[in-house]
Amino acid sequence: MTGSDQFLFFFSALGAFNGLLLSIYFAINAKKKVFSNYFLSLLLLVLSIRIIKSVFFYFNPQLSNIFIQIGLSACILIGPFLYLYLKAYTADKKSNWMIHVITYIVVMSVLGFLYPYVENRIIWSNWMVKAIYAQWLFYIIISARSLQPILQKIKDKESLHKIDIWLLSIYMGVTVIWLAFATSNYTSYIVGSLSFTFILYVIVLLVIFKNSSQTSFFQEKERYKNKEIDQNTLAIIGQKIPIIVEKELFLNPNFTLEEAAKELKVTKHLLSQYVNEILGKSFSNLVKEYRVEKAKELLENEKNYTIESLGYDSGFSSKSTFFTAFKKTTGLTPAEYQKLYAK
Repeated sequence: MTGSDQFLFFFSALGAFNGLLLSIYFAINAKKKVFSNYFLSLLLLVLSIRIIKSVFFYFNPQLSNIFIQIGLSACILIGPFLYLYLKAYTADKKSNWMIHVITYIVVMSVLGFLYPYVENRIIWSNWMVKAIYAQWLFYIIISARSLQPILQKIKDKESLHKIDIWLLSIYMGVTVIWLAFATSNYTSYIVGSLSFTFILYVIVLLVIFKNSSQTSFFQEKERYKNKEIDQNTLAIIGQKIPIIVEKELFLNPNFTLEEAAKELKVTKHLLSQYVNEILGKSFSNLVKEYRVEKAKELLENEKNYTIESLGYDSGFSSKSTFFTAFKKTTGLTPAEYQKLYAK
């Protein structure tokens, strides 16, 4: 092994080793009533297994076939654990993790038994590996839905909590790793391991950042560091908030926190802090609630509206956003709500 190869081997293997250590760390941290950390721990574990396989196979093509099979099979759980981890943080309802985990373990075990890698390399290379990467991509795509509140904050130019940055980093890291492996035939097979090492160090920096400035990083959202809002200011903002509804400012699909602050004649920071701490929600969610209430009013009183046009007239920028917000708030689709009210 040349000097450059030794450097590549060390740098790549180090990422996988640190991944295993972090996996243990988050598994232990999960005991602190943060169940989602189990999913993060298992995500890092299966990623590390996949990376270790890549590193050793790259530098030793004669690697045991069973080890190769285990490394490739571990990929089928990367997507599900990413999805479960993000959903555990952002969704109110718990996901049935057994459907997303046990099902794939059973399927992969059966396929591995019927078509062992040592006897079916062509099948694995041409079909199974591609199917695994496709399933991984599928979970990356559906996991993006869990990040919508964070992306909405970015769109509304709201400040992000550290936990938001953390979740975005995890998502982007897994996505980049998938891209590196999926395109390894056109670049270099070791690039996946190198990308994991790089991203892992970014994550480690976030952990260090967390420990130095916020002890409850994995338990609750970041609180504002400045002093609490005084009672007089609270009362003033509380009196001004209804102006958004009275003037129906939320009907503007591009209504932002900055525009609201200007209209209410308060600072953007104070308004954001009030909505987050006093009302217990983000500004974007507050606006969605106003729009849903407007949609309910239209559904109850107007008969000539199409569902789609009703969403636009309530301030939503798209049909899908309207349906999602309405269903999440009321538990019903707009059509179901209309029928129920008609009765």
